[in-house]
Amino acid sequence: MDAARQVFEAEGLDGASLRAIAMAAGYTPAALYFHFASKEAIYAEVLRESLARLGKAVARALARAKTPAERLRAAAMAFFRYYEDNPRDLDLGFYLFRGGMKPHGLGKERDEILNSALELALHPISDAAESLGAGREEARLLMADIFAHAAGLLLLAHTGRIRMFGASAPHLMERFVDRTVLALGGKKQR
Repeated sequence: MDAARQVFEAEGLDGASLRAIAMAAGYTPAALYFHFASKEAIYAEVLRESLARLGKAVARALARAKTPAERLRAAAMAFFRYYEDNPRDLDLGFYLFRGGMKPHGLGKERDEILNSALELALHPISDAAESLGAGREEARLLMADIFAHAAGLLLLAHTGRIRMFGASAPHLMERFVDRTVLALGGKKQR
């Protein structure tokens, strides 16, 4: 998987080949075909491992949180920090290795599995939002808002564009999450 990740980072999904991955891993292409039907299957496995690490990072952060507000903050910031600390994993998740921003997929079944893993890592955000008084649909939309906010800030941070605003991506993320928690806290009191 490490060799595959290196090839995907260097060549992107479109430019990578099973042959190049096999060579980097010290295997023959036939040996890889025994385990993986395609380079997309390997990419999906590399991404699945990344999402599993994300899920564990969120779970560790939640272990210290007691209240719904603390759980929302912990989950949102753990999500952000995971990708802040692992920018290549963000690239991996958005298929940005040399591919640029365009719609990609790895096949319906793989996409569903990977999207489920991502949603599982984000779900504590919507659970905490519901505990703070949000309805189910509002909580799901909040989960999307936090994902989008984090992704945008991480993109600005990792490309250096955040400097043009004289801002800190972690600070802006914390500010957004705190405002969200305050708004939800007000709903619960109504």
